[in-house]
Amino acid sequence: MKLSRGFRLLLIISIVAGAGWYFFGQSGESEKSGKHNGNNAAVPVGIAAAKTIDIPVYLQGLGNIVPRSNVIVHTRVDGQLMTVNFNEGQMVKKDQLLAQLDDRPFVAALEQAQGALARDQALLAEAKIDLDRYQTLWSQDSIAKQQLDTQASLVKQYEGAVLNDQGQLDSAKTNLIYTKITSPVNGRVGLRQVDAGNIVHAADANGIVIVAELQPITAIFTIPEDNVPDVNKHIAAGETLVAEAWDRDNKNKLADGTLAAVDNQVDPTTGTVKLRAEFANEDNSLFPSQFVNIRLKLNTLKDAVTVPGAAIQHGTKGAFVYLVKSDNTVTVQNITIGPADGETVSVTGLNAGDQVVTDGADSLREGAKIDIATGDSAAPATGDDNGKKHHKHKDGDNADKTSDKSP
Repeated sequence: MKLSRGFRLLLIISIVAGAGWYFFGQSGESEKSGKHNGNNAAVPVGIAAAKTIDIPVYLQGLGNIVPRSNVIVHTRVDGQLMTVNFNEGQMVKKDQLLAQLDDRPFVAALEQAQGALARDQALLAEAKIDLDRYQTLWSQDSIAKQQLDTQASLVKQYEGAVLNDQGQLDSAKTNLIYTKITSPVNGRVGLRQVDAGNIVHAADANGIVIVAELQPITAIFTIPEDNVPDVNKHIAAGETLVAEAWDRDNKNKLADGTLAAVDNQVDPTTGTVKLRAEFANEDNSLFPSQFVNIRLKLNTLKDAVTVPGAAIQHGTKGAFVYLVKSDNTVTVQNITIGPADGETVSVTGLNAGDQVVTDGADSLREGAKIDIATGDSAAPATGDDNGKKHHKHKDGDNADKTSDKSP
């Protein structure tokens, strides 16, 4: 039996409508079911308690280690280098013998100067005796005044010759001393620039060796110009500012020292000011030209409320944390970030003892239910030797963790 064209069209529309109702209805139910389950599922998290501690306030800057003295040792006279009296890398004392030049030419020059001085001293003595005799004869009107004046002038010439000879003798003695090359400072010698047997000159650019003073040693670092007034205020009050040298990764402290000097001008290209810190460096942990991070301690923030840096989130309204409520739900709590000490950050907007989420915050929203994990991530922060608390968190978390969520 043939169906009419209109009836066939109506049948097709009915079938398509029925299929659409079935599939879309099932999809909607699944979506509602998924949302319902997601809203009710508790999110596993790690938490930590806000602590009240004293936290130091630091200025941080990048720097390089610079010896307090870095001396290129040159010879003061020309000659043949006979001996080298140091080992490369050796620690030496001030005035310690480093090298010896051939001193025979200088000994000969000294003897010549001594001989010339002795000769002219004898001539001067004779001229003075004659002058005394001529003065007696002139007083007796036995000689002309011109002869007396000539003898007095001769005495002056010999006195000048004696002075010149004395200068030549002193110069020869000094040059003989210069054949012994000594260290000008306490420090460590580097690699020698010339070997024994070579002829060395005072004008040689490289010198013989470089001596770097390492104990104490200094670090040159920079801070923003806006921080200079705070530093100067403490200096004017007579305070000694503590400086700490940390390694390139800012993980290991290398040395403790003090601020030694502040430069007298701002670098206009960077807007920073150079400072010099000094370190005893008794264990030689700092080395010339080494890159370091310098932390300059300005003061200590007393009884600051702190949380682990991993708890801090960032949104469109600023920094916030997820505060744990008594019913195991979380609420967004806006905070203001203050000074930090390692992974511990001081904040305002929380009270000591408040529980905050440190792990799993990426899956949270306002009012979300949580399942507090057991173990290190859920325990209140553990402390160091000074009683400062640091929360242990998983790899990948950090103090500047950023979220696209807004409170």
